[in-house]
Amino acid sequence: MGLIDDSKRTISTVETERAVLVGLITPQQNEAKAAEYLDELEFLAETAGAETVKRFTQRCEAPNSTSFVGKGKLEEIVAYVADNDVQLIIFDDDLSPKQIAFIQKAAAVKVLDRTSLILDIFAKRAQTANAKMQVELAQYQYLLPRLTGMWTHLERQRGGIGMRGPGETQIETDRRIIKTKISLLKQKLADWDKQKVIQRKNRGKLTRVALVGYTNVGKSTLMNVLSKSDVFAENKLFATLDTTVRKVVIDNLPFLLSDTVGFIRKLPTHLVESFKTTLDEVRDSDLLVHVVDIYHPQFEEQIEVVNRTLQEVCAAGDKEMVMVFNKVDKFSYVPKDEDDLTPRNRENIPLEELQETWMARMAGNCVFVSAKKLQGIETLKKLLYDKARIIHTERFPYNDFLYQTYEDLTGDA
Repeated sequence: MGLIDDSKRTISTVETERAVLVGLITPQQNEAKAAEYLDELEFLAETAGAETVKRFTQRCEAPNSTSFVGKGKLEEIVAYVADNDVQLIIFDDDLSPKQIAFIQKAAAVKVLDRTSLILDIFAKRAQTANAKMQVELAQYQYLLPRLTGMWTHLERQRGGIGMRGPGETQIETDRRIIKTKISLLKQKLADWDKQKVIQRKNRGKLTRVALVGYTNVGKSTLMNVLSKSDVFAENKLFATLDTTVRKVVIDNLPFLLSDTVGFIRKLPTHLVESFKTTLDEVRDSDLLVHVVDIYHPQFEEQIEVVNRTLQEVCAAGDKEMVMVFNKVDKFSYVPKDEDDLTPRNRENIPLEELQETWMARMAGNCVFVSAKKLQGIETLKKLLYDKARIIHTERFPYNDFLYQTYEDLTGDA
Protein backbone atom coordinates (compact mmCIF):
# COMPACT_ATOMS: atom_id res chain seq x y z
CA MET A 1 0.00 0.00 0.00
CA GLY A 2 2.99 2.27 0.50
CA LEU A 3 3.63 2.43 -3.22
CA ILE A 4 0.03 3.31 -3.96
CA ASP A 5 -0.08 5.99 -1.31
CA ASP A 6 3.15 7.50 -2.62
CA SER A 7 1.76 7.45 -6.14
CA LYS A 8 -1.42 9.21 -5.05
CA ARG A 9 0.60 11.88 -3.32
CA THR A 10 2.73 12.39 -6.41
CA ILE A 11 -0.23 12.67 -8.74
CA SER A 12 -2.01 15.13 -6.45
CA THR A 13 0.92 17.56 -6.55
CA VAL A 14 0.84 17.87 -10.37
CA GLU A 15 -0.84 21.05 -11.57
CA THR A 16 -4.12 20.35 -13.37
CA GLU A 17 -3.98 21.04 -17.09
CA ARG A 18 -6.92 22.63 -18.90
CA ALA A 19 -8.03 20.60 -21.89
CA VAL A 20 -10.50 20.67 -24.76
CA LEU A 21 -11.91 17.49 -26.33
CA VAL A 22 -12.50 16.92 -30.03
CA GLY A 23 -14.70 14.27 -31.64
CA LEU A 24 -16.39 13.56 -34.95
CA ILE A 25 -19.98 12.77 -35.94
CA THR A 26 -19.80 10.43 -38.93
CA PRO A 27 -22.11 8.00 -40.75
CA GLN A 28 -20.58 5.27 -38.56
CA GLN A 29 -20.88 7.29 -35.33
CA ASN A 30 -24.02 9.32 -34.75
CA GLU A 31 -24.35 12.34 -32.48
CA ALA A 32 -25.50 10.34 -29.45
CA LYS A 33 -22.63 7.89 -29.81
CA ALA A 34 -20.11 10.72 -30.27
CA ALA A 35 -21.39 12.40 -27.09
CA GLU A 36 -21.11 9.12 -25.19
CA TYR A 37 -17.52 8.59 -26.35
CA LEU A 38 -16.65 12.15 -25.35
CA ASP A 39 -18.15 11.50 -21.90
CA GLU A 40 -15.76 8.58 -21.56
CA LEU A 41 -12.88 10.64 -22.95
CA GLU A 42 -13.58 13.33 -20.35
CA PHE A 43 -13.46 10.69 -17.61
CA LEU A 44 -10.13 9.51 -19.02
CA ALA A 45 -8.84 13.08 -19.02
CA GLU A 46 -9.95 13.55 -15.42
CA THR A 47 -8.21 10.31 -14.44
CA ALA A 48 -5.03 11.57 -16.09
CA GLY A 49 -5.26 14.85 -14.16
CA ALA A 50 -6.75 17.21 -16.74
CA GLU A 51 -9.77 19.50 -16.44
CA THR A 52 -12.05 19.54 -19.49
CA VAL A 53 -13.23 23.08 -20.24
CA LYS A 54 -14.95 22.59 -23.61
CA ARG A 55 -15.89 20.01 -26.22
CA PHE A 56 -15.80 20.40 -29.97
CA THR A 57 -17.59 18.14 -32.45
CA GLN A 58 -17.87 18.26 -36.20
CA ARG A 59 -20.13 16.40 -38.59
CA CYS A 60 -18.23 14.98 -41.57
CA GLU A 61 -17.90 11.90 -43.73
CA ALA A 62 -14.39 11.03 -42.53
CA PRO A 63 -11.45 12.64 -40.67
CA ASN A 64 -9.34 15.13 -42.62
CA SER A 65 -6.01 13.49 -43.50
CA THR A 66 -4.04 16.57 -42.41
CA SER A 67 -5.98 18.35 -39.68
CA PHE A 68 -8.46 15.61 -38.57
CA VAL A 69 -11.24 18.24 -38.45
CA GLY A 70 -12.00 20.78 -41.16
CA LYS A 71 -9.99 23.98 -41.61
CA GLY A 72 -12.72 26.20 -40.14
CA LYS A 73 -13.26 23.96 -37.11
CA LEU A 74 -9.52 23.81 -36.43
CA GLU A 75 -9.33 27.61 -36.54
CA GLU A 76 -12.21 27.73 -34.02
CA ILE A 77 -10.40 25.30 -31.72
CA VAL A 78 -7.10 27.18 -32.00
CA ALA A 79 -8.79 30.51 -31.22
CA TYR A 80 -10.51 29.07 -28.15
CA VAL A 81 -7.27 27.49 -26.91
CA ALA A 82 -5.43 30.81 -27.25
CA ASP A 83 -8.15 32.84 -25.51
CA ASN A 84 -8.83 30.49 -22.58
CA ASP A 85 -5.40 29.37 -21.33
CA VAL A 86 -5.81 25.78 -22.57
CA GLN A 87 -2.70 23.57 -22.46
CA LEU A 88 -4.01 20.39 -24.05
CA ILE A 89 -6.12 19.25 -27.02
CA ILE A 90 -7.36 15.66 -26.80
CA PHE A 91 -8.87 13.86 -29.79
CA ASP A 92 -11.21 10.92 -29.38
CA ASP A 93 -9.61 8.92 -32.20
CA ASP A 94 -6.04 7.98 -33.10
CA LEU A 95 -4.07 10.66 -34.94
CA SER A 96 -1.38 10.12 -37.54
CA PRO A 97 2.07 11.73 -37.05
CA LYS A 98 1.20 14.14 -39.85
CA GLN A 99 -2.00 15.23 -38.09
CA ILE A 100 -0.25 15.61 -34.72
CA ALA A 101 2.52 17.76 -36.21
CA PHE A 102 0.08 19.94 -38.15
CA ILE A 103 -2.29 20.55 -35.22
CA GLN A 104 0.54 21.20 -32.74
CA LYS A 105 2.07 23.76 -35.09
CA ALA A 106 -1.29 25.51 -35.51
CA ALA A 107 -2.28 25.51 -31.83
CA ALA A 108 1.15 25.66 -30.13
CA VAL A 109 -0.05 23.33 -27.33
CA LYS A 110 0.21 19.62 -26.60
CA VAL A 111 -1.94 17.34 -28.74
CA LEU A 112 -2.99 13.84 -27.62
CA ASP A 113 -5.26 11.16 -29.03
CA ARG A 114 -7.27 8.61 -27.04
CA THR A 115 -4.55 5.95 -27.12
CA SER A 116 -1.75 8.26 -25.94
CA LEU A 117 -4.02 9.49 -23.13
CA ILE A 118 -4.70 5.93 -21.99
CA LEU A 119 -0.97 5.15 -22.15
CA ASP A 120 -0.30 8.15 -19.90
CA ILE A 121 -2.83 6.81 -17.37
CA PHE A 122 -1.27 3.36 -17.60
CA ALA A 123 2.17 4.85 -16.91
CA LYS A 124 0.85 6.59 -13.78
CA ARG A 125 -1.03 3.53 -12.55
CA ALA A 126 1.74 0.97 -13.04
CA GLN A 127 3.14 -0.02 -9.64
CA THR A 128 5.04 -3.28 -10.06
CA ALA A 129 8.08 -3.90 -12.26
CA ASN A 130 6.01 -6.17 -14.49
CA ALA A 131 3.25 -3.60 -15.03
CA LYS A 132 5.85 -0.94 -15.82
CA MET A 133 7.46 -3.21 -18.42
CA GLN A 134 4.07 -3.89 -20.00
CA VAL A 135 3.29 -0.17 -20.17
CA GLU A 136 6.74 0.60 -21.62
CA LEU A 137 6.20 -2.06 -24.29
CA ALA A 138 2.83 -0.55 -25.22
CA GLN A 139 4.39 2.92 -25.41
CA TYR A 140 7.16 1.78 -27.78
CA GLN A 141 4.68 -0.13 -29.94
CA TYR A 142 2.56 3.03 -30.16
CA LEU A 143 5.59 5.22 -30.95
CA LEU A 144 7.26 3.04 -33.60
CA PRO A 145 4.88 3.70 -36.54
CA ARG A 146 4.67 7.38 -35.57
CA LEU A 147 8.35 8.26 -35.80
CA THR A 148 8.18 9.58 -39.36
CA GLY A 149 7.19 13.22 -39.42
CA MET A 150 6.94 13.65 -35.65
CA TRP A 151 10.31 15.35 -35.19
CA THR A 152 12.20 17.34 -37.81
CA HIS A 153 15.64 16.32 -36.47
CA LEU A 154 14.87 12.72 -37.36
CA GLU A 155 15.11 13.53 -41.07
CA ARG A 156 18.72 14.75 -40.96
CA GLN A 157 21.66 12.62 -42.00
CA ARG A 158 24.22 11.77 -39.36
CA GLY A 159 27.50 13.51 -40.17
CA GLY A 160 31.11 13.28 -39.03
CA ILE A 161 34.09 11.04 -39.75
CA GLY A 162 33.09 7.67 -41.06
CA MET A 163 29.49 8.77 -41.64
CA ARG A 164 29.83 10.27 -45.13
CA GLY A 165 28.13 8.62 -48.06
CA PRO A 166 24.70 6.92 -47.82
CA GLY A 167 25.05 6.75 -44.04
CA GLU A 168 22.01 6.19 -41.84
CA THR A 169 19.29 8.73 -41.12
CA GLN A 170 18.49 9.52 -37.49
CA ILE A 171 14.98 8.18 -37.92
CA GLU A 172 16.36 4.79 -39.02
CA THR A 173 18.63 4.75 -35.98
CA ASP A 174 15.76 5.58 -33.65
CA ARG A 175 13.54 2.98 -35.26
CA ARG A 176 16.24 0.34 -34.84
CA ILE A 177 16.75 1.30 -31.18
CA ILE A 178 13.02 1.10 -30.48
CA LYS A 179 12.71 -2.27 -32.21
CA THR A 180 15.58 -3.54 -30.07
CA LYS A 181 13.90 -2.28 -26.89
CA ILE A 182 10.60 -3.87 -27.92
CA SER A 183 12.38 -7.19 -28.47
CA LEU A 184 14.12 -6.99 -25.08
CA LEU A 185 10.90 -6.10 -23.28
CA LYS A 186 9.05 -8.97 -24.93
CA GLN A 187 11.82 -11.33 -23.81
CA LYS A 188 11.71 -10.03 -20.23
CA LEU A 189 7.94 -10.39 -20.15
CA ALA A 190 8.22 -13.92 -21.56
CA ASP A 191 10.70 -14.82 -18.80
CA TRP A 192 8.36 -13.30 -16.22
CA ASP A 193 5.49 -15.27 -17.72
CA LYS A 194 7.45 -18.52 -17.26
CA GLN A 195 7.87 -17.68 -13.58
CA LYS A 196 4.14 -17.00 -13.27
CA VAL A 197 3.35 -20.33 -14.94
CA ILE A 198 5.46 -22.08 -12.29
CA GLN A 199 3.68 -20.11 -9.55
CA ARG A 200 0.28 -21.07 -10.95
CA LYS A 201 1.32 -24.74 -11.02
CA ASN A 202 2.50 -24.48 -7.41
CA ARG A 203 -0.97 -23.35 -6.39
CA GLY A 204 -2.11 -26.90 -6.89
CA LYS A 205 -5.51 -27.72 -8.27
CA LEU A 206 -7.52 -25.05 -6.50
CA THR A 207 -10.42 -23.71 -8.51
CA ARG A 208 -9.56 -20.40 -10.18
CA VAL A 209 -12.12 -17.65 -10.57
CA ALA A 210 -11.29 -14.46 -12.50
CA LEU A 211 -13.07 -11.12 -12.30
CA VAL A 212 -13.35 -9.49 -15.72
CA GLY A 213 -15.25 -6.48 -17.01
CA TYR A 214 -15.21 -2.98 -18.37
CA THR A 215 -13.05 -0.47 -16.54
CA ASN A 216 -14.58 1.22 -13.48
CA VAL A 217 -17.46 -1.24 -12.99
CA GLY A 218 -16.41 -2.14 -9.44
CA LYS A 219 -14.25 -5.28 -9.86
CA SER A 220 -11.70 -4.25 -7.22
CA THR A 221 -14.43 -3.25 -4.76
CA LEU A 222 -16.10 -6.63 -5.24
CA MET A 223 -12.70 -8.32 -4.83
CA ASN A 224 -12.27 -6.60 -1.48
CA VAL A 225 -15.73 -7.68 -0.31
CA LEU A 226 -15.32 -11.34 -1.29
CA SER A 227 -11.71 -11.78 -0.17
CA LYS A 228 -11.78 -9.40 2.81
CA SER A 229 -8.63 -7.80 1.43
CA ASP A 230 -7.59 -4.23 0.65
CA VAL A 231 -7.05 -4.06 -3.12
CA PHE A 232 -6.68 -0.48 -4.37
CA ALA A 233 -9.99 0.82 -5.74
CA GLU A 234 -11.29 4.26 -6.63
CA ASN A 235 -13.82 5.90 -8.95
CA LYS A 236 -11.40 6.40 -11.83
CA LEU A 237 -10.61 4.47 -14.98
CA PHE A 238 -7.89 1.80 -14.87
CA ALA A 239 -7.45 1.89 -11.09
CA THR A 240 -6.05 -1.65 -11.40
CA LEU A 241 -3.33 -2.67 -13.86
CA ASP A 242 -1.69 -5.56 -12.02
CA THR A 243 -3.52 -8.83 -11.58
CA THR A 244 -4.21 -9.43 -7.90
CA VAL A 245 -4.87 -12.98 -6.69
CA ARG A 246 -6.45 -13.76 -3.32
CA LYS A 247 -7.53 -17.00 -1.69
CA VAL A 248 -11.24 -16.96 -0.86
CA VAL A 249 -13.00 -19.48 1.37
CA ILE A 250 -16.79 -19.72 1.31
CA ASP A 251 -17.77 -22.01 4.16
CA ASN A 252 -15.57 -25.08 3.62
CA LEU A 253 -14.65 -24.45 -0.01
CA PRO A 254 -11.41 -22.59 -0.96
CA PHE A 255 -10.75 -21.09 -4.39
CA LEU A 256 -8.48 -18.45 -5.93
CA LEU A 257 -10.01 -15.14 -7.01
CA SER A 258 -8.11 -12.81 -9.38
CA ASP A 259 -8.80 -9.18 -10.29
CA THR A 260 -7.64 -8.09 -13.77
CA VAL A 261 -7.19 -4.89 -15.77
CA GLY A 262 -10.44 -3.47 -17.12
CA PHE A 263 -11.31 -3.13 -20.81
CA ILE A 264 -12.49 -0.07 -22.69
CA ARG A 265 -13.84 0.86 -26.12
CA LYS A 266 -11.56 2.08 -28.91
CA LEU A 267 -8.61 0.37 -27.24
CA PRO A 268 -6.05 -0.81 -29.83
CA THR A 269 -5.44 -4.55 -29.70
CA HIS A 270 -1.65 -4.13 -29.36
CA LEU A 271 -2.21 -2.15 -26.16
CA VAL A 272 -4.17 -5.01 -24.60
CA GLU A 273 -1.72 -7.54 -26.02
CA SER A 274 1.09 -5.90 -24.06
CA PHE A 275 -0.84 -7.04 -20.97
CA LYS A 276 -0.95 -10.63 -22.22
CA THR A 277 0.96 -11.96 -19.22
CA THR A 278 -1.48 -10.23 -16.88
CA LEU A 279 -4.45 -11.69 -18.76
CA ASP A 280 -3.04 -15.21 -18.55
CA GLU A 281 -4.87 -15.43 -15.22
CA VAL A 282 -8.07 -15.11 -17.24
CA ARG A 283 -6.98 -17.73 -19.76
CA ASP A 284 -6.09 -20.23 -17.03
CA SER A 285 -9.20 -19.66 -14.94
CA ASP A 286 -11.98 -22.21 -14.48
CA LEU A 287 -14.77 -19.67 -14.12
CA LEU A 288 -15.16 -16.05 -15.27
CA VAL A 289 -17.14 -13.55 -13.23
CA HIS A 290 -18.13 -10.77 -15.61
CA VAL A 291 -18.83 -7.65 -13.53
CA VAL A 292 -21.16 -5.11 -15.16
CA ASP A 293 -22.20 -1.60 -14.15
CA ILE A 294 -25.92 -2.11 -14.72
CA TYR A 295 -26.65 1.57 -14.12
CA HIS A 296 -24.48 2.67 -17.04
CA PRO A 297 -26.69 3.76 -19.97
CA GLN A 298 -24.70 1.62 -22.43
CA PHE A 299 -23.92 -1.36 -20.21
CA GLU A 300 -24.95 -3.83 -22.92
CA GLU A 301 -22.39 -2.37 -25.33
CA GLN A 302 -19.77 -2.61 -22.57
CA ILE A 303 -20.65 -6.30 -22.18
CA GLU A 304 -20.06 -6.79 -25.93
CA VAL A 305 -16.70 -5.00 -25.75
CA VAL A 306 -15.51 -7.26 -22.92
CA ASN A 307 -16.75 -10.46 -24.56
CA ARG A 308 -15.14 -9.53 -27.88
CA THR A 309 -11.82 -8.67 -26.22
CA LEU A 310 -11.85 -11.90 -24.22
CA GLN A 311 -12.34 -13.85 -27.42
CA GLU A 312 -9.75 -11.97 -29.49
CA VAL A 313 -6.97 -11.48 -26.96
CA CYS A 314 -7.45 -14.06 -24.23
CA ALA A 315 -9.09 -16.86 -26.21
CA ALA A 316 -11.39 -17.13 -23.21
CA GLY A 317 -14.73 -16.56 -24.89
CA ASP A 318 -15.81 -20.19 -24.43
CA LYS A 319 -15.27 -20.38 -20.66
CA GLU A 320 -18.20 -20.69 -18.28
CA MET A 321 -19.26 -17.25 -17.15
CA VAL A 322 -21.33 -15.76 -14.36
CA MET A 323 -22.68 -12.24 -14.80
CA VAL A 324 -22.61 -9.94 -11.77
CA PHE A 325 -24.62 -6.79 -12.29
CA ASN A 326 -23.15 -4.25 -9.88
CA LYS A 327 -24.31 -0.82 -8.61
CA VAL A 328 -28.00 -1.70 -8.20
CA ASP A 329 -28.09 0.79 -5.31
CA LYS A 330 -28.12 3.63 -7.86
CA PHE A 331 -31.60 2.74 -9.09
CA SER A 332 -34.36 5.01 -7.78
CA TYR A 333 -37.13 4.19 -10.23
CA VAL A 334 -40.54 5.78 -9.83
CA PRO A 335 -43.33 4.22 -11.97
CA LYS A 336 -44.51 6.44 -14.83
CA ASP A 337 -48.04 7.60 -15.33
CA GLU A 338 -49.95 5.61 -17.94
CA ASP A 339 -50.14 8.65 -20.21
CA ASP A 340 -46.42 9.41 -19.97
CA LEU A 341 -44.86 8.89 -23.41
CA THR A 342 -41.28 9.65 -22.32
CA PRO A 343 -38.81 7.37 -24.17
CA ARG A 344 -37.51 4.43 -22.17
CA ASN A 345 -34.05 5.00 -20.72
CA ARG A 346 -32.01 4.23 -17.60
CA GLU A 347 -34.16 6.57 -15.52
CA ASN A 348 -37.50 4.92 -16.31
CA ILE A 349 -36.72 1.21 -16.66
CA PRO A 350 -37.33 -0.61 -13.38
CA LEU A 351 -34.55 -2.77 -11.96
CA GLU A 352 -37.02 -5.65 -11.63
CA GLU A 353 -37.57 -5.67 -15.40
CA LEU A 354 -33.83 -5.81 -16.07
CA GLN A 355 -33.44 -8.61 -13.54
CA GLU A 356 -36.16 -10.73 -15.15
CA THR A 357 -34.74 -10.13 -18.62
CA TRP A 358 -31.18 -11.10 -17.76
CA MET A 359 -32.11 -13.98 -15.46
CA ALA A 360 -33.99 -15.51 -18.39
CA ARG A 361 -31.20 -14.75 -20.87
CA MET A 362 -28.47 -16.18 -18.61
CA ALA A 363 -30.50 -19.17 -17.40
CA GLY A 364 -30.11 -17.95 -13.82
CA ASN A 365 -26.32 -17.54 -14.02
CA CYS A 366 -26.41 -13.91 -12.97
CA VAL A 367 -26.64 -11.96 -9.73
CA PHE A 368 -27.59 -8.37 -8.94
CA VAL A 369 -25.47 -6.74 -6.26
CA SER A 370 -24.12 -3.53 -4.83
CA ALA A 371 -20.53 -4.16 -3.77
CA LYS A 372 -20.45 -0.74 -2.15
CA LYS A 373 -23.65 -1.28 -0.10
CA LEU A 374 -23.13 -5.07 0.33
CA GLN A 375 -26.48 -5.84 -1.29
CA GLY A 376 -26.88 -9.30 -2.84
CA ILE A 377 -23.44 -10.48 -1.69
CA GLU A 378 -24.78 -13.61 0.01
CA THR A 379 -26.62 -14.56 -3.17
CA LEU A 380 -23.38 -14.11 -5.11
CA LYS A 381 -21.48 -16.23 -2.58
CA LYS A 382 -24.06 -19.00 -2.97
CA LEU A 383 -23.73 -18.98 -6.75
CA LEU A 384 -19.91 -18.96 -6.62
CA TYR A 385 -19.94 -21.75 -4.03
CA ASP A 386 -22.20 -23.95 -6.16
CA LYS A 387 -20.15 -23.34 -9.32
CA ALA A 388 -16.78 -23.86 -7.59
CA ARG A 389 -18.08 -26.98 -5.80
CA ILE A 390 -18.90 -28.64 -9.14
CA ILE A 391 -15.40 -27.92 -10.46
CA HIS A 392 -13.78 -29.02 -7.18
CA THR A 393 -15.65 -32.31 -6.92
CA GLU A 394 -14.66 -33.20 -10.49
CA ARG A 395 -11.01 -32.92 -9.41
CA PHE A 396 -11.41 -34.42 -5.95
CA PRO A 397 -14.34 -36.89 -6.29
CA TYR A 398 -13.71 -38.51 -2.87
CA ASN A 399 -14.27 -35.38 -0.79
CA ASP A 400 -17.82 -36.35 0.14
CA PHE A 401 -18.44 -33.27 2.25
CA LEU A 402 -18.13 -31.10 -0.83
CA TYR A 403 -21.21 -32.71 -2.33
CA GLN A 404 -23.24 -30.77 0.19
CA THR A 405 -25.08 -27.75 -1.14
CA TYR A 406 -24.59 -24.22 0.11
CA GLU A 407 -27.98 -24.47 1.85
CA ASP A 408 -26.92 -27.65 3.69
CA LEU A 409 -23.86 -25.92 5.06
CA THR A 410 -25.46 -22.60 5.97
CA GLY A 411 -28.87 -23.82 7.01
CA ASP A 412 -30.58 -21.44 4.56
CA ALA A 413 -33.84 -22.66 3.10
